[in-house]
Amino acid sequence: MNLSPKEIVEELDKYIIGQAEAKRAVAVALRNRYRRSKLPMELREEITPKNIILKGPTGVGKTEIARRLARLVKAPFIKIEATKYTEVGYVGRDVESMVRDLVEVSVRMVKDEKQHEVEGKVKPIVERKLLDALFSSKIAEKGDLTDEEFKTKLKTDYDKGELDKCIVEMEVFDTPKILGGIGGMAELNLGEMFGGFIPQKKKRKKLTVKNARDLLLNEESDKNIDQESVNGEAIRRAEEDGIIFIDEMDKIVSKSSTNNGPDVSREGVQRDILPIVEGSTVSTKYGNIKTDFILFIAAGAFHISKVEDMIPELQGRFPIRVELQNLNKNDFVKILSQPKNAITLQYASLLKVDNIDLIFTDDALEEIAELAEQENETSENIGARRLHTLLEGLTEDISFNATGKHPLLQVVIDKKYVQKAFKDTKKKYDLKKYVL
Repeated sequence: MNLSPKEIVEELDKYIIGQAEAKRAVAVALRNRYRRSKLPMELREEITPKNIILKGPTGVGKTEIARRLARLVKAPFIKIEATKYTEVGYVGRDVESMVRDLVEVSVRMVKDEKQHEVEGKVKPIVERKLLDALFSSKIAEKGDLTDEEFKTKLKTDYDKGELDKCIVEMEVFDTPKILGGIGGMAELNLGEMFGGFIPQKKKRKKLTVKNARDLLLNEESDKNIDQESVNGEAIRRAEEDGIIFIDEMDKIVSKSSTNNGPDVSREGVQRDILPIVEGSTVSTKYGNIKTDFILFIAAGAFHISKVEDMIPELQGRFPIRVELQNLNKNDFVKILSQPKNAITLQYASLLKVDNIDLIFTDDALEEIAELAEQENETSENIGARRLHTLLEGLTEDISFNATGKHPLLQVVIDKKYVQKAFKDTKKKYDLKKYVL
């Protein structure tokens, strides 16, 4: 998708409130990828992405910005926590696994696209197999109908989805067992290791029509897809368009200059991450992948340690640094009402399933936002996640009593409703005024 930085920011604004500086930084980084793709090959090889560090407290939108960015351009994206690669005294999981995980995501994306392309070709084959299986399993229900009449009836019921929960016995490929990795080693799939030597076995399984259809669609699609081209395209996309989001970066950075205890392990993880970010070749089961042009976005609160406490070599690989701002009452009001996926809309949609028409008034949103701001100031600042805590408490009674067996019932949540639900919390803040 060819979007200008302004258009990228406009799209991000639909889901994320505020943080204009961070949005601009990631929008420019994304646009530079498009610009690079239009350059001659010899110049293109010289231009590497400018990696980004997002500094800010939890719940202000760091992960959401990166995730929405990747979804916007359909880029392979993974989020990993830097802490998973370290434990006190030793380095944990293999750091290269983040690149292998990115390739897995890329393969799945390309495969889904290819399956969609051949869907029209394989659907009739799957339907025929399922109808044959249904005919065999339901022959006792045939009655006075001829074979053709009964098949026509089954086809009609199948098209309406009325047979989705019926059980059929199908012959499907047996999935080889996965052997768990040991001490950071990659997981091993015996079927893939010896694919050319061990023929894939089939076995009969009892499945619902819905599950059997999904399984058969995958099997038939695989027959019509060139796996080598899928792997090649997946590697290319991961190399050129991949985004790796490294969260909790501050947890592997130590403020202390001593070389004792866990600090050794933390610095060790930084040194292990360095060649991946710097540019290296990682071996995967789909082929080798170069990490030179993958965009890395690191994030962390950096309360105790600072970005400057990272080892100098790693600092140099993250030239763009953006500080995200704390959220205030006005931000919370916007978060509750403006985004396409606003949390109030989510709760209203969930309760509509049980015939509850949930309506939030403007003064209720103001009150919830004020409570969220006060809670974040007086206890741990968890940003917008505080709104989930408050709304869960606010709608708990409604959710518990909703059965869906009554006619549509309108429930209005206004300022008084919020104050009543959180009267103990409000009393706590009123008393604080008198504490010296």
